[in-house]
Amino acid sequence: MPFVLFALVVAWAAMLLFGGLDLDRALLSLLHGGDSSSEIVLGARIASALGSAEFLIPLTLAGGAWLVVRRRIKSAAVLILAAASGRLLVEVQKAQTARIRPADQPHLVDTQNLAFPSGHAANATIVFLALAFLLTSAWPRRPLAVWGAVWLSILVGVSRLVLGVHWPSDVIAGWAFGLFWALLLLRLTGHDLGDGTPRAVRHSFPEGEQR
Repeated sequence: MPFVLFALVVAWAAMLLFGGLDLDRALLSLLHGGDSSSEIVLGARIASALGSAEFLIPLTLAGGAWLVVRRRIKSAAVLILAAASGRLLVEVQKAQTARIRPADQPHLVDTQNLAFPSGHAANATIVFLALAFLLTSAWPRRPLAVWGAVWLSILVGVSRLVLGVHWPSDVIAGWAFGLFWALLLLRLTGHDLGDGTPRAVRHSFPEGEQR
């Protein structure tokens, strides 16, 4: 796990240092949706909405409420903490790096803040992964949930490139940070990332239940 976290930090730093160069421009030109009325752009707008605050905040609250109902108070708190702190740290990174969004291609959705890292990619990764690990502690097919979260996060990030509002390096850095933050908090709060159950209660009753 320490190696994985270190690799994610290195990836984030590389995207910060080398973003906005020729490779970034070439990839963005290749992936840009072009015609704002095309079906690809429509799909990208829908996918992008999955990484918006308007979608992720209610989803996080719903997931937290479900965990509370299941008497898993600790897991609910971890979910809310991961989502809220991750969103705050993304804004701090944007303010500190002050990278301007790409202007070579038209923006196909409105944007209001800075580019690095992609908030949609980072926040979607944090929330989807945290939900996948925390909501499926008793589900034998947990890997399906985790991989579903990964692919949804990838879809959200790629949609931002199709819409022309981020450099590819912004999106990769968003994925790297989101994965780093979700894994770090889950590990620090005692969750086994192999099966997602808290170490202290593995093979026992869910949080708050009595024998």
